[in-house]
Amino acid sequence: MTRHLLSIADLGAAGVAEILALSERTDLGRPLAGKGVALVFQKPSARTRNSMEMAVVQLGGHPVYIQKDEVGLGTRETAEDVARTLACFHEVVAARVMDHRDLEKMAAVSPRPVLNMLSDRDHPLQALADLLTVKQLRGRIEGARIAYIGDGDNNVARSLAEAATMAGAELVIASPEGYRLGQAPEGVRQVADPVEAVEGADVVYTDVWVSMGQDDEAEARMKAFAPYQVDAALMARAPGAHFLHCLPAKRGEEVTHEVMEAPSSAVWRQAENRMHTARGALAWLMGVGA
Repeated sequence: MTRHLLSIADLGAAGVAEILALSERTDLGRPLAGKGVALVFQKPSARTRNSMEMAVVQLGGHPVYIQKDEVGLGTRETAEDVARTLACFHEVVAARVMDHRDLEKMAAVSPRPVLNMLSDRDHPLQALADLLTVKQLRGRIEGARIAYIGDGDNNVARSLAEAATMAGAELVIASPEGYRLGQAPEGVRQVADPVEAVEGADVVYTDVWVSMGQDDEAEARMKAFAPYQVDAALMARAPGAHFLHCLPAKRGEEVTHEVMEAPSSAVWRQAENRMHTARGALAWLMGVGA
């Protein structure tokens, strides 16, 4: 049966643990030797493209970067036809899409694994990199307290919530009314006060307030999230905590320059881990055992 990775929920706790174990290994061999991996981008990305291309190369494969106009996903061709076509040439079809339903349509017909590089609903590769970073910083994920500050109803927060609870971490999300995660997994706590969220935290995490495609909401979002900036004063309420950000960061908005550059900031390790967990996810899709 073909494996697909569209969301953290597809993995379950065992799958999350297996991919993280694979991500820490450097002896995975070349399971993609002589094979291609299609990288379809409806949205541009520095970290996703570079991490995925290098992960494919490290496994012996050949990454093919495909811009949105080259396939016209859902316009020039249906999502199903794009998946079937790319599966003729590639061992894995990875896509960064506007609408999660396109990934579901692709996976429903593709004889090759479909990998979600980001959708409006989920960002599983980011959540896996986040957990790997927490493990490196603390020695283990279980028992970690993660405070997520800002937009709790976006793809990063959603995937992080699923992954953290599966791995035994505690997640507290601080968001203003109207921006909270709907149907949060059991064990995720949501509060309004960022100070309450960070007290006792091992990790303080934030994301941009205005994501790609939300420009028409920018003014309302900036006003709603103004009290949720991660600055030195907020970090001081969590002594010893590390700072994470999925990037790109808008310094002076959701986080200050001081926090980004502080010794407690692990954002560049987190960014590098995007490559390691992409390699682990691809290996898992190829059936490599941990």
